[in-house]
Amino acid sequence: MTSPSEGTQLPPLDVEITRTLIVAGAIASRDYQDVHHDPDAARAKGSPDIFMNILTTNGLVGRYLTNHFGPHTRLHKLAIRLGAPNYPGDTMRLTGRVEQVDGTQVTVSITGENSLGRHVTGTAVLSTTPEAYADGDAGAGTDVDAGVGTDGARGVDER
Repeated sequence: MTSPSEGTQLPPLDVEITRTLIVAGAIASRDYQDVHHDPDAARAKGSPDIFMNILTTNGLVGRYLTNHFGPHTRLHKLAIRLGAPNYPGDTMRLTGRVEQVDGTQVTVSITGENSLGRHVTGTAVLSTTPEAYADGDAGAGTDVDAGVGTDGARGVDER
């Protein structure tokens, strides 16, 4: 990978949204809400099918970024908001744009769209060099804040 520069568009990543991905992501993140694994329960609650939880989306966005920027990438902060749900049988296309480069830190805006519209939007701050990792800059722990915004949007903020 070359050094990131402001305005660089990341190549898109298409993610097939399968029933297995939705259920496995929910189990892996210990989210046992029935709307993530039981189609009848999801329908009873007004959804046409099971849908992906925010932690799975968060993981997919993190994978997208770290796969693009390489093995020395350290994700410092990831703040996302969900929109249209990811249902089985759909495809989510992740895209990103480098918004700012400050030394070893890179800020990237992320969007994930499916057939219903925008599933996820967000911003990530990461470091991309082995030196940043060796300086201890990237060795700090990760804090995760998740919640529902005043507008009803759900979000996760990792620091």
